[in-house]
Formats: sequence, structure tokens, C-alpha cells
Amino acid sequence: MTQPGIPNDFALSTMCFGTRLRSIEDQAFAAVAMGFRQIELGLCDSPPTLNGFEDTRRETGVKVTSVISGCLKPQAEKSACQLLASSNSDERDQAMGSARRHIQLAQRLGAPVVVLRGTSVADQKLRHEAEALHARLVKDGLSDELAEAIREFVQRVQRKGQRQIEHLCRSLHQLAGEFPATRIALEPGLHIDDLLSFEAMGWVLDDLEKRGLAYWHDVGRVHMRQRMGLPDQGRWLDAYAGRMVGIHLQDSADDLHQLPPGAGEVDFKLVSEYTPKNALKVLEIDQRHGRPEILAAVQFLRDLGF
Repeated sequence: MTQPGIPNDFALSTMCFGTRLRSIEDQAFAAVAMGFRQIELGLCDSPPTLNGFEDTRRETGVKVTSVISGCLKPQAEKSACQLLASSNSDERDQAMGSARRHIQLAQRLGAPVVVLRGTSVADQKLRHEAEALHARLVKDGLSDELAEAIREFVQRVQRKGQRQIEHLCRSLHQLAGEFPATRIALEPGLHIDDLLSFEAMGWVLDDLEKRGLAYWHDVGRVHMRQRMGLPDQGRWLDAYAGRMVGIHLQDSADDLHQLPPGAGEVDFKLVSEYTPKNALKVLEIDQRHGRPEILAAVQFLRDLGF
């Protein structure tokens, strides 16, 4: 067995390596050297090669906790959620094939959860309007007037995206029936035109409760939405922590997310109070932050009781 660093109970997303390490073996060895016993297959502009992981697992004892749907493709491509919710049946069929491949990969690696991340509504006009509102926010800050405009916009996105939500529910219902041994979890998106708004997330979770659909919290993304006047961290956690199977731990400040926990504005004490003890806890940190920042984030979270 490889001699590891100081052990911790967190998982490390492979997205933190970016293109520095190009194989899953190298990423697993690097994670173990920092004390991680678990990794998540995250999104990357250039996905790593997966050959040889079995030998790596035998040597290091590392486990895969979760797989982000889309990790087999470059990050720039359309997300699984967007295509599973598409009004185009050919796109939905394509997305179902991709989702099946990711679930089968998770099963082959022994990962119990596949995460589907929220994405923009399909309506191009609404997406352009979202960009304009975000530009106002960056330029002038959040005024009462802009906050009200954003909330009104999100309500229109919900109405316009209702048909997409129905397609998404049907797609997820079929996948859950085909792969009952793998837990599918939904994670909020980042922007105000996200299909899975606070209310829409509840609709989908309620609709597929009997199929075991779970919630995956993303601390940084929710904080970014909170800064735009949308439901805050506490509201998301209060509503959905009871269905939470995992959490992405990252910080956020100004217009940045995927910062190391402790380097931004997030109230991690609040987050720790809501996070179930048995939830998968994954550090998802941008590749520009290296080993010292990652280890400092681990210590910060452990000091808070995670």
C-alpha cells in the first residue's frame, strides 16, 4: 500500500487537477498523498484517461464516491440536464445514452452516486436577458430594483421552462428504473436562467421521491445565486438537507466560486449544522489552487466539525 498523508474523511474532486495530471491513476495517487481516501470524477476541459484504475485502487485503497454526469466529455459541451430536458426527442435520446454510460461507469468504479448539475433554460431570448442582468449586477451592484428584476425574471424562466422540467422528470424516471442500484442526485445550477431554480428543484424532487432521486448541495453555486437576491444558503439547506446525499464544498466571493473553503464569504458553520453526517463531502476547488490551499481548506472544515 502507498503511504498516504494525514487521513481525512472528505473526497476530492478530480477537477482540481485540471490538465496537470492526465490520468486517473496520477490523480488518485496525488489525492492519497494529500490524505484523501476518496475521489469524485469531476468535470474538466480535457477528461483524464481511466485505464489502469483497478491497479491504482488495489495499491492505494482509494474509493470513488461520485461521478458528475459529463465527466467523460469536455466540460464545454452541453450538460446532461439540459439535453435530458430538451424538447427535441433526438437530443433527449442522445442524453439518455450519455447518462447511461456515466451510470455504468459509476457502477464499474463502485461509486454509489451520479450527480446531474443544473443548467440554463433552452430559450435563447431568456439566456441573453440573463446575461444582460448579470452584466448590470457586475457593473452597478445589487440594488433593490435589480433584485426585484432578477426575481421576476426567474419566475418567467420557471414558467417558460415548465415543459422542459416535465421532460427532465420523465427522463430521470426512466433512468432510475433502469439503474435502481445507483443513486441519481440533482445539483443547482449557477446562473439566474437555470432550469432548476429553488422552486423547480422541489418540484422535481417531489415528483421522483419514490424513485429515490436525491439532492446534491453546491455551497459556492448557491452563494453566487444568493448574491443576486435569490434564495440564500439557509433556505436551500432548510428545504432540501433532508434529501441531501452529498455536498460540494467550495467558497465564493465577489464574482468567483470554486474557491478553497475559508477563502471567501460562505458561512460554513451554518452549512455544517445542516449537512447530514452521512452525506458525501466533496472538495470541489478550481485548478488554480494547489496542494497548500487544499490542505488548508481541509483543516478549516475539520475545525468547524465537518
